[in-house]
Amino acid sequence: MIHNARMTSRIDGDFVVFLIGMRINQPWALHKWLSVLRSMPRMIRELQTQPELGFLGAENWVGRTTIMLQYWRSLDALLAYAKARDAEHLPAWRAFNQRIGTDGSVGIWHETYCVHAGGHENVYVNMPPFGLGRIGQLVEAGGTLASASGRMHGDPA
Repeated sequence: MIHNARMTSRIDGDFVVFLIGMRINQPWALHKWLSVLRSMPRMIRELQTQPELGFLGAENWVGRTTIMLQYWRSLDALLAYAKARDAEHLPAWRAFNQRIGTDGSVGIWHETYCVHAGGHENVYVNMPPFGLGRIGQLVEAGGTLASASGRMHGDPA
């Protein structure tokens, strides 16, 4: 559903923004990068079926450089999943290191941002629920929420 109104999203408490992706450096090395590309959907399915792990949601873009935007309840939850021996992440990480390592065929990257309560703002116009708008509570961005400054410093109610 597309919201034509000017909307903003609220989320209670601290949260983590995790950006992760890969870059195809050797497009002809399909056998290398396709296995990396296929590993993320397994992890996301696992996370979506176990909300107690702290994963809140994700958005994904695929191209030569893929980007996945993830939201987590906490840094502790993200790190616990990354290290969990019974989860999909560790086998995928080990497979990457064994099959690709530093051979240059496929690059991987991630960035992690810890966002403190109230330390963010967002706006969506003519958009379906997206990003924080999909995991938080969408409200009309009027009154004190009409400007970026108002969303950052305005009335939190």
